[in-house]
Amino acid sequence: MADSIVWFRRDLRLTDLPTLTAAGERALGLFVLDDRLLGPSGSPRRDFLYRSLAALDEQLSGRLLVVRGDPLDVVPSVAKAVGAEEVHVSADFGPYGRERDAAVAERVELVATGSPYAVAPGRVTKDDGTPYKVFTPWFRRWLDHGWRAPARTGADTLEWIDPDGIAGVRGRVPIPAPDAPGVEAGEAAALARWREFCHDDLLRYDDDRDRPDLDTTSRMSVYLKFGNIHPRTMLADLAGGRGRGAEQYRRQLAWRDFYADILFQRPDSARRNYDAKFDAMRHDSGRDADALFEAWCAGRTGFPIVDAGMRQLAAENWMHNRVRMIVASFLVKDLHLPWWRGARHFMRCLVDGDVASNQHGWQWTAGSGTDAAPYFRVFNPIRQGEKFDPTGDYVRRWVPELRGVRGKAVHALKGGRPEGYPDPVVDHAEERREALARYDALG
Repeated sequence: MADSIVWFRRDLRLTDLPTLTAAGERALGLFVLDDRLLGPSGSPRRDFLYRSLAALDEQLSGRLLVVRGDPLDVVPSVAKAVGAEEVHVSADFGPYGRERDAAVAERVELVATGSPYAVAPGRVTKDDGTPYKVFTPWFRRWLDHGWRAPARTGADTLEWIDPDGIAGVRGRVPIPAPDAPGVEAGEAAALARWREFCHDDLLRYDDDRDRPDLDTTSRMSVYLKFGNIHPRTMLADLAGGRGRGAEQYRRQLAWRDFYADILFQRPDSARRNYDAKFDAMRHDSGRDADALFEAWCAGRTGFPIVDAGMRQLAAENWMHNRVRMIVASFLVKDLHLPWWRGARHFMRCLVDGDVASNQHGWQWTAGSGTDAAPYFRVFNPIRQGEKFDPTGDYVRRWVPELRGVRGKAVHALKGGRPEGYPDPVVDHAEERREALARYDALG
């Protein structure tokens, strides 16, 4: 029988996993397929999860127990079946995770060690113990706080129990097969991609990170989302004077921690405006608004950089971060639709969809969140394209109707629109004035 259970959640790896050091000598590895999480996830994230579970099971020599059901019932049931006195986890700070873990802890000894973040939510506070609402002072305190060195763990840290000999486990299922091919998942893939990025693109990251045409960003967000790698591992590699690229990448990891902290402090901000003043914002609705939303989703707005981003999302279930801001600004400030409508579409489509980062990133663009963009900052999609896709290669990659248009002319299309490419669905200058009027009305 097992000394304990290691209940994997958003920590699908074995290295740098402090949970393992607390779990005794013999443990059962467990993952629970929870329909309350799987249902809203969207097939891209479910598929990546299944590939990550398969990779973890291979690391454990086929000894990962996967069950389907409500964790409140199945976790205590499995603990009883294997005679485990403790269930070890990485702490979950999301609204549902905290509620779930509190309920499970009433039925079994739940031991939390570590978290998916470099610095766990709630740790970085002002001198008086109150939370920060603005990133820059929070970031300075985050740097001062620091983080632990990577935990020295691996497959041999514990003796893993073979679940095949365990009787009385209800809900056991094989690891589901993905519906479609996708990004390679698992710890080995995450570490390989991270090493590749550090070798090829980290030094230029500060200069190139806003250039979707170059495709030199790390694409590590999905591996962080599922815990195939821990940010602490990455921060250790970024230490030691790697220049402005490493400094800027460290800042991006801090933004991930910051948004998790905001969600921890304000769980309601996952669905509501962080700044309640924006509850009075007037949004468009009705059949015309729905048609504009569908054009945005399909990448048929007539604005090339917007359409390229939305088509990349549909094809890759991922989008460059600068383009995420551009398409979000277009939806909120040109089409006058609520941020949460776009955020829901992103969460259905993104393989790296993370509630804290996604919802608060959208609110930054909408002006209703922390560190909100000034209300008068309305991205001009043509100028944004010319600035950040100066070669036009990104647009031509994703909008085949425009592949005959050379250079940056692909953004303004002053020479006319190729057959099959739509006219703009709105007049940007006119909608900018309307957006500013609506923001001014908030007072």
